Amino acid sequence: MSLSPADEHRRARLRRMKAVALGLLVLAAAIYLVTLNLDHAGGWGYVNTMAEAAMVGALADWFAVTALFRHPLGIPIPHTAIIPRKKDELAGSLQSFFADNFLTEDVVRERIGEARLGRRLGGWLRQPDHARRVVDEGVRIAHALLRRVSDDDVRFVARDVLLPRLDREPLASVSGALLEGIVADRAHKGFVDLLLRETHTWLTKHPTQFTAMLHDRAPRWAPGFLNQRVVSALYWQALDWVDRVRRDPEHPTRRSFDDLLLRIAADLQNDPSVQGRFETLKTRLLTHPQLEDALVSLWDSVRASLESALDDAGSGLRTRAIAGVEGVGESLRTDVALAARIDTTVSDAAAYLVTSYGHELSSVIGHTIQRWDGRDASRRIELYVGRDLQFIRINGTVVGALAGLAIHAVSQLF
Repeated sequence: MSLSPADEHRRARLRRMKAVALGLLVLAAAIYLVTLNLDHAGGWGYVNTMAEAAMVGALADWFAVTALFRHPLGIPIPHTAIIPRKKDELAGSLQSFFADNFLTEDVVRERIGEARLGRRLGGWLRQPDHARRVVDEGVRIAHALLRRVSDDDVRFVARDVLLPRLDREPLASVSGALLEGIVADRAHKGFVDLLLRETHTWLTKHPTQFTAMLHDRAPRWAPGFLNQRVVSALYWQALDWVDRVRRDPEHPTRRSFDDLLLRIAADLQNDPSVQGRFETLKTRLLTHPQLEDALVSLWDSVRASLESALDDAGSGLRTRAIAGVEGVGESLRTDVALAARIDTTVSDAAAYLVTSYGHELSSVIGHTIQRWDGRDASRRIELYVGRDLQFIRINGTVVGALAGLAIHAVSQLF
């Protein structure tokens, strides 16, 4: 049987206690032998009787303790070596005891309620070092997950799972409802503002390119100076118009654009012809031979960006993650209702586990002990409880001596 450092420590303590119990037995035997031929009419009689009774008590309790784990002196006396012989019965009893007294819903809920896990978790998470540790562990797990997802995996999911499913599902009505909700919630405002801002920036920085595009479309029969003045006027008008639309959230152009989006959303939901054209376009897009490669390239870019941000200890991603963990911890510590919900959730989950799988969990005890050899099981159990059992031997020696003293005193009295 291989022993861990903790088991080695237990074995050393067990040996020391066995030595103490044996030392008392040897001491009692020595006193008995020394006083055996002395005058028993006086005090030596008491001493001799005490030593004799102490030996009897020590030997009796040594036999009782030893009989639990092995045959005393190797003699196969009936009803000894109880643990090796009844290992399987003991395993079943321990399993039942554990399941009936520990893996019960009431016990689990009581212990979790007393632990106040939500507040304790919050107090732990709000510490910067702990929050950083949580993020570091999350980064390590994220790295492992990212490395396990290969390009072939992405291609397989796209080709055999995602794209066929999207192709089979009619998305026109769903897209229309989504677009309608986006416009109603004005969730598209940020995108429109970004588009207008970038357009204004481009026009400001590239007047030559803009006017060149208009010159290419100007009529050849018109005089050049006239085309130049018209193109220049159109450029400044376009720049001014984009600027006004960009600055005015209620500009008529914006409202017209919203109306256009709402009409498209309504057509996607109600017009069969628009729906058909949308589905046809969707199918052409999803079946394009380059789409899989584009998705793989997109995944590679996302993965590279994530790994770069994760590797950088000072990146904004990790900084925000640490701040987020600390914020969660602070909320758990100060928000009583939130901490109570966490406790309730953990309690419900634990209660479900012990109710549904308590027998399977406790069966680990029985199966583990049943796999042990009888002598191996006896040695393992003795390592954990044998030291305390040696006090039975010590107490037996002391109680035996006191009983011998009392019996001898009564004998002398009568």
